[in-house]
Amino acid sequence: MKKNTRAFQMSPGAGLHRRRLLAAGLAWPAAGVAQLAAPAPSPADWPARPLRLWVVYPAGGVSDTIARALADPLSDALQVPVIVEHRPGAGGSVGIDALARSAPDGHTLAFSAITPLTLHPLIARLAHADRLDAVAPVASVMHTPVLIAATPAFTGTDWGGVLQQARARPGNLRWASSGIATTGHLVLAQVRALAGVDITHVPYQGGGPQLNDALGGQFELLSTNVAALQLRYIAQGRLRALAVGAPARLPALPDVPTLAELGFAPANRDSLFGVFAPQGTPRRIVRRLNAEINRALAGAPMRERLQQSNNLPAPGSAEAFAREIELDRRRNAALVARDPRAFD
Repeated sequence: MKKNTRAFQMSPGAGLHRRRLLAAGLAWPAAGVAQLAAPAPSPADWPARPLRLWVVYPAGGVSDTIARALADPLSDALQVPVIVEHRPGAGGSVGIDALARSAPDGHTLAFSAITPLTLHPLIARLAHADRLDAVAPVASVMHTPVLIAATPAFTGTDWGGVLQQARARPGNLRWASSGIATTGHLVLAQVRALAGVDITHVPYQGGGPQLNDALGGQFELLSTNVAALQLRYIAQGRLRALAVGAPARLPALPDVPTLAELGFAPANRDSLFGVFAPQGTPRRIVRRLNAEINRALAGAPMRERLQQSNNLPAPGSAEAFAREIELDRRRNAALVARDPRAFD
């Protein structure tokens, strides 16, 4: 009889558990030693139980939507439930650190942007925050454009107004991101450095709370992922799109220029999301997961879901994903070394 293949949702971990993770300073190395000592089941026995797919951001964002869409075909292919949970905090770093402490047996995965690996360690400047050797890239999933939008608190009308007000009133403009060391924070840092302006960064613990406060005019500007909800608010006039970080203008926002068109090519960044496993996960399992994820990305349901949210599929091998991560890490390292104060 076919096993139940429905993707399940479980509630986020208890607040006490999360506070303990934060209180521990996200320190994973000691736990990692115990992880390596624990025997992993034979890859031939995999999967021996349901898989857990941790979304390292709060519920309600584009990462939540796409992870759930991915969980269904994975569950069907592997013949076990794929349970989607949320492990948010510190721009995704809390969830990635928890993944690094997990048993490398292929039953615990994380869906995340690459910034917890390529930007957060550079800004945190803490040895324990460097996770490149702690997790294994499994498969890239999507490129997500970045949207720079104005809230009801912004009195300007376009990108030129942003620069004009920032120069006229240094520090008065407030720009919210979904968290420190996220792509939205990186875009802001690049804008500040390239334009030589002082804009105050307002970091949130995720896109949901950030978007709620944006509608209430708690700050003037925000950088966020392009998703259906943001586009709806723009269509309703509750937010105004000023620019996007993308290779070209988006079909959903044809009149909105890219940052490259506005003269800010280095800030014209998007977010690369993918699936990760603990380091030490058997290669056979990583290859199987990569194949199934790529098969899902090629299917009509995932293609349509990505297209609806203006995301671009990013299929490829685990090795190609690792190279993308390393390239982004080197690029960010050069930026932080050149102007570390841009990320203050």
